Amino acid sequence: MHYTVNEIARITGGTLYGDPDTPVKYVETDSRSAFLAENSLFVALRGKRYDGHQYVQQMIKRGIRAFIVNYLPFDTSKYPGIAFIVTEDTLRALQQWAAYHRRQFDIPVIGITGSNGKTILKEWIFQTLQEQVKILRSPKSYNSQVGVPLSVLQLDEVYQMAVFEAGISKPGEMDILENIIAPDTGIITNIGDAHQENFSSYEEKAREKLQLFKNCSTIIYPKSSHLLDTLISSLYPGKHFYTYAWHDDTDAYLKIENTEISRKSTRITGVCNTKRQEISIPFVDKPSVENSIHLWTFLLSLGYDQTTIASAMKQLISVAMRLEVKDGINNCTIINDSYNSDITSLQGALENLALQKQHRYKTLILSDMLQCAHDEYGLYRYIAEMLSNYDIHRLIGIGERISQYSGLFEGNQAGSFDREFYKTTDAFLSSLKYYHFSDEAILLKGSRDYQFERIASALQEKTHRTVLEIDMDAIVYNLAYFRNLLKKECRVMAMVKAFSYGSGSYKVANVLQDNNVDYLGVAVVDEGIELRNGGLTIPIVVLNPEPESFEAMIQYSLEPEIYNFQILHQFDTLLKKAGIVQYPVHIKLDTGMHRLGFMEAQLPALVERLKASQRIYVKSIFSHLAASDDPEQDDYTEKQIHAFTRMSNTLIQILGYPVIRHILNSGGIERFPHAQFDMVRLGIGLYGISRLNQDYLKNISTLKTHILQIKHLRKGDTVGYGRAGKLQRDSRIAILPIGYADGFNRLLSKGKGEVIINGSRAPVVGNVCMDMTMVDITDIDAREGDDAIIFGEEYPITHLAEKLNTIPYEILTNVSQRVKRIYIQKYN
Repeated sequence: MHYTVNEIARITGGTLYGDPDTPVKYVETDSRSAFLAENSLFVALRGKRYDGHQYVQQMIKRGIRAFIVNYLPFDTSKYPGIAFIVTEDTLRALQQWAAYHRRQFDIPVIGITGSNGKTILKEWIFQTLQEQVKILRSPKSYNSQVGVPLSVLQLDEVYQMAVFEAGISKPGEMDILENIIAPDTGIITNIGDAHQENFSSYEEKAREKLQLFKNCSTIIYPKSSHLLDTLISSLYPGKHFYTYAWHDDTDAYLKIENTEISRKSTRITGVCNTKRQEISIPFVDKPSVENSIHLWTFLLSLGYDQTTIASAMKQLISVAMRLEVKDGINNCTIINDSYNSDITSLQGALENLALQKQHRYKTLILSDMLQCAHDEYGLYRYIAEMLSNYDIHRLIGIGERISQYSGLFEGNQAGSFDREFYKTTDAFLSSLKYYHFSDEAILLKGSRDYQFERIASALQEKTHRTVLEIDMDAIVYNLAYFRNLLKKECRVMAMVKAFSYGSGSYKVANVLQDNNVDYLGVAVVDEGIELRNGGLTIPIVVLNPEPESFEAMIQYSLEPEIYNFQILHQFDTLLKKAGIVQYPVHIKLDTGMHRLGFMEAQLPALVERLKASQRIYVKSIFSHLAASDDPEQDDYTEKQIHAFTRMSNTLIQILGYPVIRHILNSGGIERFPHAQFDMVRLGIGLYGISRLNQDYLKNISTLKTHILQIKHLRKGDTVGYGRAGKLQRDSRIAILPIGYADGFNRLLSKGKGEVIINGSRAPVVGNVCMDMTMVDITDIDAREGDDAIIFGEEYPITHLAEKLNTIPYEILTNVSQRVKRIYIQKYN
């Protein structure tokens, strides 16, 4: 992409201030992006809780020289050489620019919509056609009002085909996306429940999605959907349809007759043009079968012969909608994103690498990009330019091609980074010395042929296969859910105490900082120090400070909760000794929880002490609700809120300066919106637990292990300590490497507990041991090595809590530190 700001101003109808010849090659909308190249343009978008104009000066300091804004946020004469395009609607300007850019290319463009399966289908189209044609496809799942224009603006003359997703959440959006994508071929996968809350009926939503096809010559859709079949036939008569359906729809172009599922693959038989045809895919789940039929029909529409199609379908690769973050050797962090290897996904992976602020040094291990063979010199030059905008300290290139172009990787803006190149993965592994990797973040980005899973295994900290998977995107989703319940100006303190409720403090905190929470809350000083050592810079409140830790608290810029006069006096004395003034503290009031905090009768003395000290600055006043999620206790909760209002007003009036107030926890946010004050404290809700609206939140944690061994035992045999598991029938018993030392409670012994194996419940047999548990898999098709889910999406932690007569907090925080955490970052 090559434009000048003058051309963009003309396209968007904006008013230009600054040098009209300022070049633009890239576009950014996220101020947090680490990839801000010299010729990038920043679009200052505005939303309910975000205003990009606040970050314009920050972007200038980072080297951006071109902006699209709604207004000039400051005196531009102070910034010579910066170009501003002022327009009434920055999002609309971005969309107009993308629509113009699309029309500069005369290549086949495929537009995909539907409630589910868009991203998988797009990636599978790319997989099957990449050897024949140079394809651009939407990065990740960029299918929104912002994502689509960003995708389309990546078009350039090297591409011979483009595949874009289009997603909508309310009426009126698809018409905008259609104007940007302008597809020749349209595919709709299905109509489901997603975003139904903004539509009066499924028909209304289907009509909106089908707006994408109004200028298509070819439409591909499931004829077995009566709604879609009726609407498309009536809306678009005369267009070329390629339909698919099960055998009862006899006039479909592709009629599916049968599916035969084996352990690791599915054989699908169909009829097209009276000819019986067959494909086999390496998946057994229902969504993959459906997505493969979408793809099959699309390939038939392009005229591919059945032999070619069958060969391509057999080689489909599971689309990795995630990357994994794991602990590595020598205090390293391993980011394993070797599932996808192309220029589009590389940038996303580098963004994640930049988030690992717990490490000063960053290493990228990158293979040849085999699917990007067109203009190899241009490809690796572009990669080198991309890396120059990231804080990479070492590049390890693996492959013939990247080694050939090693001279292009000369270094970054801060200096030169180390470079190593190997022709093969074997060559790298044979030269690997583990002490060469220490206290750094390592990103693995390799094409499948290079078997980077071997590198991941070599660099990963050795552990048994009992792991706790943490879905980082689910945390972000849950944060967004609660933010949508808040006033725009209300701040958020995210609680990361107790090892982030068992999820791992600094990795979770990094994501929260990146998503602009205002404060982090920890229980003790050591947790705060860990976060500071992990690169966290935002304010951190210590909720249970102890006098012995005050010096460390000041050293690491941690802010204490003050809950009684003794703590107040000791902290004030230390500040006086150190010569520190105006140190931020947070005053805890007891409004009825009767745990920590000042009582109302103590307020006069508290005010006197606070006003007498110039060393203490009250940053916030807060209290804690005792029963915010219990409707039967609402009267008591309201009394607490009224008491807090009264007590905090008294303090603020006498202090004479603005103070943040907060009382709501997760349950309170959902049930008492009138008590949001200036900030809320988001704890267990962030981690996917709600007594009130559990279905609105996403599960973030999956505790899983695997079958270590299977024993075939006879009726009457006993299993485990104390012979507590006496078998009532001939049985298959699976031994799992998890026990009460890992957090699998011993109270789950003798059939009270169960795990999920291959979708079925396997009850515990006998007593849970310290390191192992035995379960009955007699009625389950299972083999050694298969996964066993302790809790997660398939078996909610709330179910486990009910069995133990406890709360999810206790289960989460009791997962042992020896259970390794794996952090999952999904692409969609």
